[in-house]
Amino acid sequence: MIGLIRRLVRIVVPLPRDLKMAWSTIKGNRGGFGGSFVAIVAGSAVITACGILLQAGLGNGVTPERYSGAAVVLGAPQSFWLDESSEVRHSERVTLPADKVAAVAAVPGVQAAIGDVNVQVSMLNPDGDVVRGPHDFPVLGHGWSAAALAPFQASEGRAPGPGEVVLDADLAERDEVAVGATVQIVVGSILSSYRVVGIVTAPDGLDRQSAVFFSDDEAIRLSGRPDRVDAIGVLAAPGVAPEQLAGRIRDAVPDVVAHTGAGRGDVEFLDVGDARSLVVETAASFGGTMVLIVVFVVASTLALSVRQRRRELALLRAIGATPRQIHWMINAEMALVSFTGSLVGAIPGVILAFVMRGVFVLAGAMPPDFQMKVRAWPILAALVLCMIGARLSGWLVARRVVKVSPIEALGDAAIEPRSLGRVRLIVGVLLIPLGLLLTLGDVASPGDSAADTAASAVLLFVVALGCLGPPLLNGALALFGRLVNRQSTAGGFLAQANTRANWRRLSAATTPLAMGVTLAAVQVFSASTTIAGAQHQLEDGLRADHVLTSSSGAGISPEVVDAVRGVPGVAVVTPVARMQVLLTFPSEDSTATRAFAAQGVAPDGLAETMDLAVLEGDTAELRGKTVALSRVVADTVHAKVGAAIELHLGDGTTIKPLVVAIYENGLGFGDVALPNDLVVAHSTAQVNTAVLIRSANGTDQKALDDALRGTLQRYPTVQVGDREAFLAVPGVGGAGDWVLNLLFQTVLLGYIAIAVVNTLVMATAARVREFAMLQLIGAHRDQVRKMMNGETRIVVFAALLFGALAAIPPLIGFSLGLTQSPTPSISLIGVIAIVAFTVALSWGAITMATRLAMRPTPINAIGGRE
Repeated sequence: MIGLIRRLVRIVVPLPRDLKMAWSTIKGNRGGFGGSFVAIVAGSAVITACGILLQAGLGNGVTPERYSGAAVVLGAPQSFWLDESSEVRHSERVTLPADKVAAVAAVPGVQAAIGDVNVQVSMLNPDGDVVRGPHDFPVLGHGWSAAALAPFQASEGRAPGPGEVVLDADLAERDEVAVGATVQIVVGSILSSYRVVGIVTAPDGLDRQSAVFFSDDEAIRLSGRPDRVDAIGVLAAPGVAPEQLAGRIRDAVPDVVAHTGAGRGDVEFLDVGDARSLVVETAASFGGTMVLIVVFVVASTLALSVRQRRRELALLRAIGATPRQIHWMINAEMALVSFTGSLVGAIPGVILAFVMRGVFVLAGAMPPDFQMKVRAWPILAALVLCMIGARLSGWLVARRVVKVSPIEALGDAAIEPRSLGRVRLIVGVLLIPLGLLLTLGDVASPGDSAADTAASAVLLFVVALGCLGPPLLNGALALFGRLVNRQSTAGGFLAQANTRANWRRLSAATTPLAMGVTLAAVQVFSASTTIAGAQHQLEDGLRADHVLTSSSGAGISPEVVDAVRGVPGVAVVTPVARMQVLLTFPSEDSTATRAFAAQGVAPDGLAETMDLAVLEGDTAELRGKTVALSRVVADTVHAKVGAAIELHLGDGTTIKPLVVAIYENGLGFGDVALPNDLVVAHSTAQVNTAVLIRSANGTDQKALDDALRGTLQRYPTVQVGDREAFLAVPGVGGAGDWVLNLLFQTVLLGYIAIAVVNTLVMATAARVREFAMLQLIGAHRDQVRKMMNGETRIVVFAALLFGALAAIPPLIGFSLGLTQSPTPSISLIGVIAIVAFTVALSWGAITMATRLAMRPTPINAIGGRE
């Protein structure tokens, strides 16, 4: 065992004499190792950034405010666990039975257990405007007994009774309210008047909320759930540690989650817990992906570097170097390069982490005050992972070198091989029909999986490009070479001759560029296809004349729906409530659970306000425990009309509703439709997101608009709008998901772009002797530059051609799976951006490398080392 450990250490950490020799070879091959160094620096930066985000998700958060005085805060399980390490957060607050409070109070070491409810309220100033919380955070109402959890200190006044409230000092100051004043408070859409009888101050202030305290009975009534509490705050008896008390409560009271320390903020602020879960999941998965990509990119650049050193390595083999010594040499070289590159990449990695945090905040996936501290372990983890990845890359490259005998090595060093390996050709050829089957052959699972499989199949085409890049380029040169470059000029003639003679070398520059074009095209145009499909379904399917929304963002109470139904000229009123639900369904030999956007709608006259494009069944039956599914989801979960499915509502409640309809317009209106009263009852605020109104035929729209506004005067936070108001109402997920997806794809494609530039620069800069030879036999410097411009045109043309051909099948398959149309949405701006970026990347890299390679005088360059 000790011998194995020593051998592993020897592999990763070379001996000093090996490092000394490696340093000398690195100094002699700066250009070749520069590419690997840059790739490791960029990879280390991304891995460090992901590590810092992962650390923030695991250990940081937001300091509790109202619960700062509680030793332990208890909440319900807020996550649905897919397995031991993967979870999906419920979109609504999961509550606890009120009788849990007494059970917790009976646990030894508990001084007091206090149930707390959160009621989102809107307080109006004398002008009727909504008084916002600090930094636009909400104003929340609570029972007076929960004030002891901070604890709040009364600066003046007394505890509230019926019809009375106590305000936190900052809220009272913003609204210029004093004790004895009357305030207007809206819960949902219902306006009530309360007398202010006290003002309190939190020990450390309130930065993420404002607090309004009602009497305990009034808070329970306003919450709409007399038998439930949102959380339980526990005050510990003297001498009892919070962690010890939390353990006792877990043992004595089932189905509660105990939080101590900074974790108490996860219960107080659901967005903090949501951010933790999302950050951990995305940082871990993306960081793991980047480790694999770093290995691939470093191996590619190192392979190119070794190919350029083939004479040197062949000579070493010929004079007696053993395969093991070649392994040790490359191992030591990569150890030095990876160690240095990883340390250098740590600084931009820290910067990238904070940039990514800013994007998370912009997307609404992370609160602005979410703490993120930089510690040493993400940097050390990036260092270890990059060194292991680089060592693995070196081992993969060295294997091919050491397999060749010294005599064959010298022969191979003279000319490049003309043919590819048989295994590489077979793999590349087989991947193409496999990719076509997955994208166009109806082999993938139906529904959402069909689109996902088509989008994922791009990797097969990318790998096929990597395997078949050289022969594809050779074929393209035969077909289009004369069209791309004119042979009437010396530069064009040289470019044509060089590309025909050295197509293997040119493919090393073309293939990674084509792979980048494919990945960029699929990512950009699959997103545009999804967005365009959703907009088309929503705009065509929305048939309402008027839309009611909430100016305070607190939603619309069900009472408003009843009020507008009686307005003359109103034919149909459809309340819409939104949430995220989870569907559990059979998948191969087990079950799978996925999250989908859902809306709760009233079935009466639904087709008059929104067209879901029903394919089977009838949405008029959407009552009680029933559900309607989009075609994509129905195919995904293998559901039919009349069958029961397992569905988890936003607050964690599990039901098994019957499927009564299947519809097409799931992108625009949500993949799951449920009865409105069911969704409202299981949402946190128990309100609607919007209300759709369809007028009777022949109704004067102006008169109806005035009548609606008159009816809604007693609901000051409800506003009347047109169709555009519903289009602007945020759904579940939505734009934030696309922003995060864009972030990670930008980072990934940016790293690939760095790898492409590396390859182009290394391949071009290594041609110093070739450029010198051309000049010595009579070519002008301008002619050499024109030759390289000609080669660049071939690289760009081939990369765009191969990249487009590889992207077309996945995009068609994705569009078919999602919208049943074979035509994806391809924007002209996106095409121009991809073409412009490809041209700028390749032209800039090759031009810069050509200038560097031609800097030495020809006579000095021809005598230098290869």
